[in-house]
Amino acid sequence: MGGFSNLFRLIISCILVCCVFFTIANKSYSDSKVNLIDQKKEIKRSLESLKDLDYQTWQIIVYPSSKQSKNLILRIVGYPGSLRIDHPTNMVVNSGRKTWDLKDITKNSKIKVENLNDSAAEFDLSTLISELDKNRPLRLRLPGLINDLPIPPYLVSEWRSLAE
Repeated sequence: MGGFSNLFRLIISCILVCCVFFTIANKSYSDSKVNLIDQKKEIKRSLESLKDLDYQTWQIIVYPSSKQSKNLILRIVGYPGSLRIDHPTNMVVNSGRKTWDLKDITKNSKIKVENLNDSAAEFDLSTLISELDKNRPLRLRLPGLINDLPIPPYLVSEWRSLAE
């Protein structure tokens, strides 16, 4: 009877481990959504989780600064508690021979600063998007935090469509 009880515990443990493994599996997908705020404002944004070359996962959100504006803001978020982004820290973006220096605008809005944690930063993406004429892959670098974060062309296309 004791052997049956041990075998039963082993089988149940294996089933639980498999369930946990398959439900926590990391998914990476692009998500363009329209959010309704107060049923009056509509905000379209791009949301993606990507890994840099050091296997750190980052959430990339791109959204317009306001409903009327074509200016885009790039918000990058790491896992809270695992890092701290000191502001202002400008982001360097490369695409082939071209390089852009995106200005850190995290502290420009008092409301956003209070709501964002230390593992998030926002950058003005408008100049980069306006200068791109093709959906080229990009490489993001945040000195001291991100060495190389590749942005695929389909995501650049999605960002460009938000600016239209």
